[in-house]
Amino acid sequence: MVKVKSKWVCQQCGYETSGYLGKCPDCSGWGTLTEEVTAKDNKAASLKFDKFPDSTPQLLRDISLDENIRYKTGMAELDNVLGGGFVKGSLVLIGGDPGIGKSTITLQSSGNLAKTGLKTLYASAEESSSQIKMCSERLGVDSENLYLLTETNIEEIKKGIEQISPKVVIIDSIQAVYSMNVSSSPGSVSQVRECCSILMNLAKCSGITIILISHVTKDGVIAGPKVLEHMVDTVLYFEGDRYKSYRILRTMKNRFGSTNELGIFNMESTGLTEVTNPSELFLSERTDSITSGSVVIAVNEGTRPILVEIQALVGTTSYPTPRRVATGIGYNRVLQILAVLEKRVGLNLSKQDVYVNAVGGINTQEPSADLGVALAVATCARNVTVDPSTVIIGEIGLSGEIRRVSNLEQKISESEKLGFKKAIVPTSNLPVKNKPENIEIIGVSRLIEAISKSISG
Repeated sequence: MVKVKSKWVCQQCGYETSGYLGKCPDCSGWGTLTEEVTAKDNKAASLKFDKFPDSTPQLLRDISLDENIRYKTGMAELDNVLGGGFVKGSLVLIGGDPGIGKSTITLQSSGNLAKTGLKTLYASAEESSSQIKMCSERLGVDSENLYLLTETNIEEIKKGIEQISPKVVIIDSIQAVYSMNVSSSPGSVSQVRECCSILMNLAKCSGITIILISHVTKDGVIAGPKVLEHMVDTVLYFEGDRYKSYRILRTMKNRFGSTNELGIFNMESTGLTEVTNPSELFLSERTDSITSGSVVIAVNEGTRPILVEIQALVGTTSYPTPRRVATGIGYNRVLQILAVLEKRVGLNLSKQDVYVNAVGGINTQEPSADLGVALAVATCARNVTVDPSTVIIGEIGLSGEIRRVSNLEQKISESEKLGFKKAIVPTSNLPVKNKPENIEIIGVSRLIEAISKSISG
């Protein structure tokens, strides 16, 4: 008789224990442990993997690479985020909030890949074939090389892959598929880990590119065990306000390219379209009228310079403790900038509420945004304005000095293309190589100096 035993597994980090715990000792999550029943003689047949084609030791110098090792998706923004396209035999994970456009971008890219002659399989565990057909007609996706499979069993999906031998496979989603070798419900830590392991072995052994769609938790991180992100080759996050039209695709991990690359898309009725000039998008609603607390900064997202408007609102608080709210800028970074303004500039904000917002929904962590945040807060507090044709670039030190930033030439060039006439930059970055002719560059070394030189009029 089969002996049945159970274990309690944390659905956030994968921690396992023999009994129930209200709080996970590993990730400190409350109520995250669920019971999973396993049979003692349950032999995971899926672990009997095929051998890798290059499992024998080889000299590194003797290994040759295929010239066409990447598949172009037909979407330049997606190719840029991936580092040039999908790599053969890679495992790619795409996560994002519900309704953000994960299925849309994968269905569009699969249609483009199929049009190039690549046999592509779209395996859906969440929608029926008729629902996907309706979506494909709306997106204009149609190709004789695009196959559809609606199945939740990973073993059956594997049989379908072996039957048609596609070059690219999309799994929608990894939390909805299950393996017969694991008794827990779909979406559990054990199921996600087992199914991902099967697909990873399939990708590496057969050279098939597999794209996994993943759900995210309420905190915005990919659902399931953290080992899921370690197993895959590339992790992409689809961000943006679902009630606005634009979407941001960000690289968090990429074994075949640079990380922190950014792709901008616009959601329309016929699907996602690429935004070739994201700076123009983020500044599209900026008015020519001069307003206090509004400045434009230049930051780098990956290798791409982007201009973003920073807005600040400072007002007298009615509470004992003033509020500090930061959207799109690191909260601790904003607190540090406010402390420098109080100590080095003499701006008293102890009884003022401060709100800082990066317009457009972009999240930037680059230190070169510091000076723009400081000037937005300072000008709003004193009800003065910054010249609207000025772009602000610089990092602030704790002593109030303006520190050197990276990729300044690219940021100034992008600013000049969008019609900005003046740039306030760190003195330590001067002189600027290949300086554009139609923009004036002003160097500053202290925060108080930057404030005096940036005020219009």
